[in-house]
Amino acid sequence: MIFLMAETDGSRTRVGQSSVRSKAASRIADPLKAWLLQEPQKYRGIRSREWTEDKPMPEMSRHDAWQAGDSYDLYMGRWSRRIAPRFLDWLDASGDLDWLEVGCGTGALSAAILAQCAPKSLIAIDQSEGFLTKARANVPDARAEFRVGDAQALPVEEASRDVIVSALVLNFVPDRQRALAEMKRAARGGAQIGFYVWDYPGGGMEFMRTFWTVATSLDPRARDLTEDRRFPFCTQEGLTNLAKVAGLASVDSTSIEVETVFTGFDDFWHPFTLGTGPAPGYCMSLDLEARERLRAKLHDSLPREEDGSIRLKARAWAIRAEVA
Repeated sequence: MIFLMAETDGSRTRVGQSSVRSKAASRIADPLKAWLLQEPQKYRGIRSREWTEDKPMPEMSRHDAWQAGDSYDLYMGRWSRRIAPRFLDWLDASGDLDWLEVGCGTGALSAAILAQCAPKSLIAIDQSEGFLTKARANVPDARAEFRVGDAQALPVEEASRDVIVSALVLNFVPDRQRALAEMKRAARGGAQIGFYVWDYPGGGMEFMRTFWTVATSLDPRARDLTEDRRFPFCTQEGLTNLAKVAGLASVDSTSIEVETVFTGFDDFWHPFTLGTGPAPGYCMSLDLEARERLRAKLHDSLPREEDGSIRLKARAWAIRAEVA
């Protein structure tokens, strides 16, 4: 959902275009920015907020590479698919309603809505064309329409949806209150609004917490990139308050927990090498030697079952509310 831009000699250049060369990178003091310019194929098609030499990319968002659908599925999508049905069971919406999904990614929640909730229609929005391509392939259902759009300016009519949901994305939206206001604008009277995000502050994403614990032990500068520091509001209290400030009624919350089982260390490590997401983005910004140190320390740190599998937990906080 982010698009990286660089500026060299006063002119903008898309990272990923052939005109970007290593000599331009050599003029960028920040080693990550230089790497992005020299290795554009790693991040082709990624969107980001614009950054330049005079206006650096914010330290805490520059690794948020969300575009490659297949990479996302390996890193996060497989766990999203396990959370989505449980969220919908708790949401308990009626059938034959018009749904809107904000930030559909590769379609994990979309597929669950269509399978469980008997919707009349589903409009699913995401900023990433790469994610939408994957979602359309994953969810070939005539009731679903996938649209490019921004959570802060939803491309839907006012008062047109009965249920509006968002999965694992609200923390990445720059203006969360504006996003919730847009959801309310799209909602009919009495509509349900529900969303959930990972419990970053509580260590609920154990495989991510393990990665960052090891990464920051080797590179203390990475501490500010960790999701618990970046998204401190992702708690039961913080999300409840977010919904109430937005003017939603009958706000309720719950936690949803699933197991994340990796078949072995390679299954755990490989998604971090694909560059999709904050932790993988950081991982692939490292030089080969530093990345190998990180890999080796993670290998020695993780708990193993007798069969070599790695069993960790993932916990999300969910909110449901109504539009008066």
